[in-house]
Amino acid sequence: MMIQEILRRKRDGQTLDHTMLRLVMNGIADGSIGDAQIGAFAMAVYLNGMRREEAVALTEAIRDSGQVMRWDDLDLDGPVLDKHSTGGVGDLVSLVLGPWVAACGGFVPMVSGRGLGHTGGTLDKLESIPGYDVAPSDATFRRLVKEAGVAIIGQTGSLAPADKRLYAVRDVTATVESLPLIVASILGKKLACGLETLVMDVKVGSGAFMPTPQAARELAEAIVAIGCDAGTKTSVLLTDMNQPLADCAGNALEILEALRLLRGEKGESRLHDVTRALALEILIQSGIASDIADATRRLDRALDSGEALERFSRMVHGLGGPGDLAERPHHYLEAAPYETEIAADASGTLGAIDTRALGLAVVELGGGRRNAGDTIDHRVGLSRIAALGQRVERGQPLARIHARSESEASAVSERLRAAFSLSDTSSDAPPPLIHATLRREDLP
Repeated sequence: MMIQEILRRKRDGQTLDHTMLRLVMNGIADGSIGDAQIGAFAMAVYLNGMRREEAVALTEAIRDSGQVMRWDDLDLDGPVLDKHSTGGVGDLVSLVLGPWVAACGGFVPMVSGRGLGHTGGTLDKLESIPGYDVAPSDATFRRLVKEAGVAIIGQTGSLAPADKRLYAVRDVTATVESLPLIVASILGKKLACGLETLVMDVKVGSGAFMPTPQAARELAEAIVAIGCDAGTKTSVLLTDMNQPLADCAGNALEILEALRLLRGEKGESRLHDVTRALALEILIQSGIASDIADATRRLDRALDSGEALERFSRMVHGLGGPGDLAERPHHYLEAAPYETEIAADASGTLGAIDTRALGLAVVELGGGRRNAGDTIDHRVGLSRIAALGQRVERGQPLARIHARSESEASAVSERLRAAFSLSDTSSDAPPPLIHATLRREDLP
């Protein structure tokens, strides 16, 4: 069938079958379909939507547009699984969850991304570590997954290549917000890694990618339905992003925070609790643990014994980083040359945080990209960020700025101060960390 006929069908609101979608995605991947036709396809999907079976076929076609990893030949003695987040501020869960779950018997081939807009990227954080190679050979990637149980790398050109071109065109044709295209983009890349189990972390709140709780819920339900129908056991936790997940934001600062958590120093923190909830879900859904009590025992043992930290260290060293990062992190992770605090201009209880504004401040300091080719300064960011519900007196710090210079810190300080809203009352409790957990049986 000619591509024009497929585009006409979708333009007119008809359903595309698996063969048609595979023809389009393969054409995008091999370059035989031009940007104009990609844009027409994306706009037709944006305007007309997709039926569930159609969205599943699109996801599978993106997954199969390049290499689909197979693990059978490695004789792994546990399931292949992963976690993915829609992104947030101070969200370094992947850095901790991967090695923590690996220490419990899972194998985690985690293909991660860079920062997008106000949200931080796992790859940018890892590149704070001198020598860490986010683009190793397939042989190195597979060897580390087997030997360390976890390897966190960037997307290779051979994994879901149709998605890379399709996303680039969506970005310039105002079609990014299409739900079936969002889900197919997320899952196509993840499922190309040959996963048996996937747990998604969909953020809700002022720092979330999805603009409203309803939109986040719709995305979560679509991910569960389409992921499961595409052959991977998939569940979603809706987690709160009305404030940064960690009390810091910035690449090297978040690596330091991950090491603290892996040492067991950050119990009873929001970061610890969300990471633990996701890890519990993935251990139970993958069959590694029989129930919550069993999963809890395994996670406690992996953290308390130092095994989770050791897995992280093996991954870092195996991908070119220093073998003693965990023992001497400040020797390798550069600090920003200038630090200052932003102080509260009144007394009160912290009632709201514009989390997106905090993320954008990190970008402005140089810790993220305004344009695709920008170089990141891994040293900069924020630390000691005040938490919702915290009582703050006039003059007390709301956050600490790590900047390249006094002038760059001053340029963001007023916007940062305005991101914190103080109240005279303390009656409003902070929102729950976990808004909901969705599995296949929970779908309407």
